[in-house]
Parts: sequence; structure tokens; C-alpha cells
Amino acid sequence: MRELLAKLLDVNVNQPLTLPRILITFAITLLLGLLILFVYRFTFRGVLFNRSFGTALLLVSMVTALVIMPISSNIVLSLGMVGALSIVRFRTALKDPLDIVYMFWAIALGLTAGAGFFELAIVGCLILAAVLMVATALQSGSRMKPFLLVIRYDSRFKTDLRQVLPAYTLKSKTATAAGFEAVLELSLRNQDVRLVEQLQQIDGVQSASLVRFSGDFQ
Repeated sequence: MRELLAKLLDVNVNQPLTLPRILITFAITLLLGLLILFVYRFTFRGVLFNRSFGTALLLVSMVTALVIMPISSNIVLSLGMVGALSIVRFRTALKDPLDIVYMFWAIALGLTAGAGFFELAIVGCLILAAVLMVATALQSGSRMKPFLLVIRYDSRFKTDLRQVLPAYTLKSKTATAAGFEAVLELSLRNQDVRLVEQLQQIDGVQSASLVRFSGDFQ
């Protein structure tokens, strides 16, 4: 068993593309790709989880490994493939900086696993997963969560919101023929979300809605 594991982790960049090597490479890439997907799911703090991006992380690592395997086994082929790949351009915009980190992580996994550096791929993924989960746990320790409060009211509204709401930041205010609309950013505990019902009881308030805030509002 030890000899098999040592042979598996032995790096030989120019080794031929045999069926066992292909299967082992895809198996390790798949398992580590699922780890990346799990960490992404665990650390996600946005409003809506993008399932297609999570699937893309898994497939990007495997596709990258598929491309790197023939490059690492044939120097002549690698020159032509690098030239062919140089014309590819990706223009998909990623709004969250962490999404870029995860995309580079998936690509790095495909590069290292496809080149046969299995030990580096395994140890690197485990370290990155631990760092991301610890960082997320430390930042999520506070019970206060960011929210956006949208209030629609008319001219009958005379209440000072600073006396009703906790500290907030006015993000926007819109005046229409039917009244006014204000968007406020504030931090609340889970049990404080009942303030929407309290606002509905104030004279002049037409509607009030509370939305989890992911930090992308401008």
C-alpha cells in the first residue's frame, strides 16, 4: 500500500499518458474539486447562491487537468497547444472578489493535478480550504447582519427614523407622485427583523421591506 501511494505521488512530468494515469488524475481532481465546491458553499455569504458558478468551479478544474495532461507528457505538443490557447479570451465578469479567488483555485488544482503534482495539489487544497473556512468563521462571529430597508411613505409621515431605527446609512431617496422611497443600510440581529411590522403601524408608511445585504449595493 505504501509503495502504491509513493508511486502515485511520485512526480514524473514526462510520463506517458496511460489509462491508469488518466483515471487517477481525474479521480483526484474530482475529489479536490468537490472540496472546493463544498468550501465555496460553506463560505458563501451572498443573497442568492449561484449554482452554475459552483458547477463551473468543478468543471474548470477537470477541464484544466484534461488540457495539462497532454502538455506535460509531450513537449512538442505543448508548444502548439500553448499557441492555440493563447487566442482564447474569457470576458465573464465576476462581481465578488472571492469568486475570482475560487476560480484561480480551481485552475491551480487542474494545473497541478494534470501535471502529476498530486501531493502539491492535495496539500495545497487542504491548506487553502482550512484558511478560507477559518477566515469565514472569524468574520461571521458577529450576530449583527447587514440589511437593506426599503421604506415607501407619503406626506403624512412625520416620524424621525433615527428614533425608531438603529444606526443606519441612507443609500438613496426617491420622490414620486405617490410619495417617497428611501433605501437604508443597517445592521440587525435576527430577532430585530420585527421592526418591519412596527414601521407598518406608523402613520404615512405605505410599505416597508427588509432584504439581506451582500455588500454589492452602490
